[in-house]
Amino acid sequence: MSVYIPYFLKDSKTLTKIGTCLFCIGILYYPVFQTLVYDWTYDPDFSHGFLIPFISLYLVWQKADELERLPVAPRNFGILVIIGGLVLLIIGNLAAEYFAQRVSFLIIVSGIILFLLGRQHLKQLAFPIVFLIFMIPIPSILMLKLTFPMQLFAAKVASATLQLLDIPVLREGNVIHLVENTLEVERACSGIRSLISLLAIGTVLAYFITKVTWQRAVVILSCFPIAIATNAFRVTMTGVLANYYGMKAAEGFFHGFSGMVLYFAGLILVGIVGLSLSKVTKDSHRPTQTDTDKI
Repeated sequence: MSVYIPYFLKDSKTLTKIGTCLFCIGILYYPVFQTLVYDWTYDPDFSHGFLIPFISLYLVWQKADELERLPVAPRNFGILVIIGGLVLLIIGNLAAEYFAQRVSFLIIVSGIILFLLGRQHLKQLAFPIVFLIFMIPIPSILMLKLTFPMQLFAAKVASATLQLLDIPVLREGNVIHLVENTLEVERACSGIRSLISLLAIGTVLAYFITKVTWQRAVVILSCFPIAIATNAFRVTMTGVLANYYGMKAAEGFFHGFSGMVLYFAGLILVGIVGLSLSKVTKDSHRPTQTDTDKI
């Protein structure tokens, strides 16, 4: 089995230019990559970041045939894109804003592809590049604005469900008071972690399962209610266990295991949404009996 080597890498001049760009990026972004790996390692909400670059490379490899057929048509406009990325990097560095520095990397990569290979190559590689956004942690300010409403929602749904199950409950914000125990829906239980990783994998599923833009958008958007609903169900089940069997049963093995099970359940639901939409497209393009008779 032969290993795919892009034809433009066989050209010594182009290969030299790409190698020079990669070397410069490595030096320029070494501090940025260092902090990024640190966040992946010590922030559980973004530990999936280690996988994102490999998934992106796989997406590029999937486009090998299309890239092979494209002509190399360098565009000087790519220089302006690179300059824009460098300006964003400098501003982010001066303001100590990690998110801006990390996003600037994606802009510079896009500019390099446009400058060296052309617009058609950038169009083909747009999705793998944009997908890299999932490896960049969300700014802390935005995370706080997202997590607290999700904590409140999970607590509200859990309290209402527990009441339907005839379990006495009193809710104060994100704190659920049972008869003998108290549950606090903390940030880790808000569902933000599963939402972010589900969005990343759901985006890949949408890309491969569906071919129509609006269907892909629906699949990606479905990750939000699915992640929120599965997390609310998890909090509810934790409350049920805490009421009948105590906090040790609720916070022990069940807490970690249920999170993993419900995450995979969410992935399955997202896949079902994608397959259902793709089936609708296939059915709409399938010839009817009348069309067959005309043929």
